[in-house]
Amino acid sequence: MNSLHDSPFLAACRSEPHHHTPVWFMRQAGRSLPEYRKIRGEGSILDAIKNAELSTEITLQPVHRYNTDAAILYSDIVVPLHALGFGVEIQPGIGPVVENPFRSAEDLKRLRPLDPDSDTPYVLETIRLLVGELNVPLIGFAGAPFTLASYLIEGAPSRTYTKTKALMMNDPELWDSLMSRLVEIVISSLRSQISAGVSAIQLFDSWAGALSPSAYERFVLPYSKEIFSAVQNEHVPTIHFGVGTGEILHLMASAGSSVMGVDWRTPLDAARDRLGLEVALQGNLDPAICFASENVIATEVRNILDKNAGHPGHIFNLGHGVLPETNPQVLERIVEQVHSYPLNSAEMK
Repeated sequence: MNSLHDSPFLAACRSEPHHHTPVWFMRQAGRSLPEYRKIRGEGSILDAIKNAELSTEITLQPVHRYNTDAAILYSDIVVPLHALGFGVEIQPGIGPVVENPFRSAEDLKRLRPLDPDSDTPYVLETIRLLVGELNVPLIGFAGAPFTLASYLIEGAPSRTYTKTKALMMNDPELWDSLMSRLVEIVISSLRSQISAGVSAIQLFDSWAGALSPSAYERFVLPYSKEIFSAVQNEHVPTIHFGVGTGEILHLMASAGSSVMGVDWRTPLDAARDRLGLEVALQGNLDPAICFASENVIATEVRNILDKNAGHPGHIFNLGHGVLPETNPQVLERIVEQVHSYPLNSAEMK
């Protein structure tokens, strides 16, 4: 593996000067790539993740094709819960589904502590293989407790989170027990990924934007803080991401990550005004813009880069994951444009 000392991605995470704006894409490995469809095979994505050599190749594919400044581990946020035997599967076209959703304190017994070496050894093997192959940083990740809890309680993806919010409000004690259990699992997973060699980690609280600021602050923030505090001494950059989080962005930032992911609904300069100059930002092109004309895409990319105003703490990304129907050539052009955007020493203050 080449030295990562000069990595623009790691420099941007720390708001340190670097020679070009780094870029990677959430969900950059996967269905939008023909080379992925060629090697992926049949069966569940969870089975593919258990094949370390296959997962390694899938993780590498977008780095080779797009020349991104970071790789993100090919895995899924429900992998630890699946490994613990809670009954979580991923159904194509639907997402995570749970055969017997979380309903009572009795279900806490189904969430024993995670032992990554025995429960998810394939994840650690994939990381070790990738560290030997990559010349860019590898991002590990986990689902945040609220987002994981929403799948366990709803039993499937939801637009309303009615069951989750009802449990949260009606039985705060059970909610605390569930979240505390999930915090332990997430910390174990992230620490194991860092030990295996990832250079940064991202906490996906994808659905936190469904909450009001007061609900987020009371029922979610303390647990996210606990996670970032637990990995603080690991000396790797941390990224915190959610969708529709404009009204809670400042609260999410207070959880303690070094980088805040910003979705497309909040302009990058507005996010910086809310969070201050100390926090690095990641984002924030609308994934649907990738289906517009070449000129429109180029204009939108340029607008985001201009809104960053030369701040060294910016990682270009989409505001959410790459959509499956996205033309890979569009992402290739975006990377070229971002990399060629002028950054000079006068701008990098």
